[in-house]
This record gives sequence, C-alpha cells and structure tokens, in this order.
Amino acid sequence: MRSLSRTERKTRLSNSNLLFMIAGIIFILMYGFALISYPGSFMQFQTFFDLFNYNAALFIVTLGLCVVMIGGGIDISVGAVCGLVTMACAMLLQSGTGSVFEALLLALGIGLAFGIMHGFLIAYLDIQPFIITLAGMFLAQGLLTTLHKEPLNVTMREFVALRNYTIEIPWLGTVNRLGVFIPCEIKPGVIVVVVLVILYAILMKWSRFGRNVYAVGGNRQSARMLGINVKRTIFLSYVLCGLTAGISGFVFLMTTGAGNIGNGSLFEMKAIASNVMGGILLNGGVGNLLGAPIGTMTLLTINELIRAAGVQSNLQAIVSGLLLYLFIVLQSIVISLRGSGKFSFALPPWLKRT
Repeated sequence: MRSLSRTERKTRLSNSNLLFMIAGIIFILMYGFALISYPGSFMQFQTFFDLFNYNAALFIVTLGLCVVMIGGGIDISVGAVCGLVTMACAMLLQSGTGSVFEALLLALGIGLAFGIMHGFLIAYLDIQPFIITLAGMFLAQGLLTTLHKEPLNVTMREFVALRNYTIEIPWLGTVNRLGVFIPCEIKPGVIVVVVLVILYAILMKWSRFGRNVYAVGGNRQSARMLGINVKRTIFLSYVLCGLTAGISGFVFLMTTGAGNIGNGSLFEMKAIASNVMGGILLNGGVGNLLGAPIGTMTLLTINELIRAAGVQSNLQAIVSGLLLYLFIVLQSIVISLRGSGKFSFALPPWLKRT
C-alpha cells in the first residue's frame, strides 16, 4: 500500500467523517425522494419539524447510545430505562407531592443510577456489556410494571402548561386552503435535542474524554499503552448514556403526557439502527456524533414514507431491517477498501486547507 504524502494525510477524510458524509447524502436523497413522491405532506415545513417534535426522546436516546457505541460498547437497556422514568415521573406529578423540577431530578437520578451500575459492572468487573444491559433492561421493565400497570395521564396544571407550550417560527410556515398563514411550531423537547447535540458534539470533538472514547473503541490495548485510563473512560460513557436515557424519559413524558408500560418500547433497537445508519460502527472507534441525529432522521423519514404510502405498518420494520443490512454491508465495504488502499477518498481541492 502506497504511503500518503503529508498534504494527502491532512486532506484525506477519516473513516468517521466519510461514513458521516455518506449517511448525510443518503438522508438527503431519501428526503428528496419523499418530497417528489408525496409533495402534499413533505413539502410542508411543519412535517419536517414534527419529526423532532414527536420523536425528540428517540433523538436523545440515540445520542447517549452513540457515545457508548463509539467506545466499543452497547446498551440495550436505554428504552426500558426511558419507560421507567416516564412512569415514575408521571406518578410523582399526578400525586401532587412533587413539582416539575423535582420530576426532572427524579428522571436524572434514575438514569444516573442505571448508568453508574452498568458502567461499574462493565468497566471494573469486566463483564460483557450485552449481558449486563440485558439484565438492566429486565430490571427496568420489571420496576415499570410494578409501579403502575395502567396508563397514567398527568393532569398537573404546571406540567400541562409546559407540555402545551410551543415556540412559533413566524417567518416559516405554510398557507392553508383558506389562505391563512400558519407558522411552524416546535416543542420544548426540540430545544433539548439541539442543546444536547451541541454539547455532545463539543464533548466528543474537543474534550480529552471524547478523544479517549475513540481511542478505547479503536483498540483498548493501544489506548492503555498511550496512558489512557480505559476503565474510567468506559465507566463514564455508560454513566453519560444512563443520564441521557433519564433525560429522554422526561422528554417522552412531555411529548405523550402519560406514563405507560409501552413507553420506550424498542427504543434501544431504533437507537442502534439510527446510529448504524448515521455511520457509527458497531465494533467501535469509528463514527461522528452528528451522524446519530442524521441516522434518526433517515429512519423516521422511511417510516413516514411508508405511512404516506398507506401500506401496512409491519412493512416499516421490514424496510428498516433491510436498510440496516444495507448500511452494515456498505460500512464494511468502505472500511475494507480503505484499509487495503483501494479506496482513498480525499477532500476536493476547494475544501483543502492551505
């Protein structure tokens, strides 16, 4: 394999950025196809914002899981933890003994407890993450059904006001059939998603912890030789993932307004699929955190396309599964070709740094 010159090394895209760029192109093509096929639905700006309004919790879960996956781990308990948080917070609010702020603290506490437990068992006792998080999933599901088996609507006035609060974008919207301009609206959960994306992107790009996560996910032995505290890095990644699942549960409650034993169902599978579609490798070390929301939008666009086509809902799972196969194979081919030197994508001349 020929060696790269100094200039080529500077401008050659990393595996993470290349897979992220591919994921972005696929999303643009997918959404463009949706615009052409169903302009009546997808041409409305509100349709795009509703992807975030109604799925903010999934975006948040995907972000937390992305950090763990880049570090070479996995957490399949995030969906159950999210559901447990929604029910626990709903019970606290509906009982009238707690405020919205106290419910948020409860959500963070539950997520943090699961994150610390999983992180300690996986990092310091060296137990397989799949087994530990599977146990965590069963524990969270068991606690969820023990707390309350029936749906529980939250009617607390302060919470209802927060849930119904919307932010209007006056310069962006659509004109209805009566010629009235209707501005686009976003929910508070969308603001939470945007803030977390910015914070996590900064954390993974410029902090020592972020660099350590990539190093540990790429090769743990090499990371140890570089003086990185591998166990602490793994532990913190799971703590962060658990904390994010807690935030997701609270946002989910703000979206639905009720605790339900079905809340967060299959979130972990959707989050894994979204991360893979966003260019994050399952074996760790490669991935751009911004690929997590891109992958989530791709998955949601597919579901909306199927719903707009009026076909059976079970086709969503079939199409999502087939596309997941496609993304995994595509990632393997790209990484394999780049490793053998047969595929070396570099930035175009107009993007190269001087």
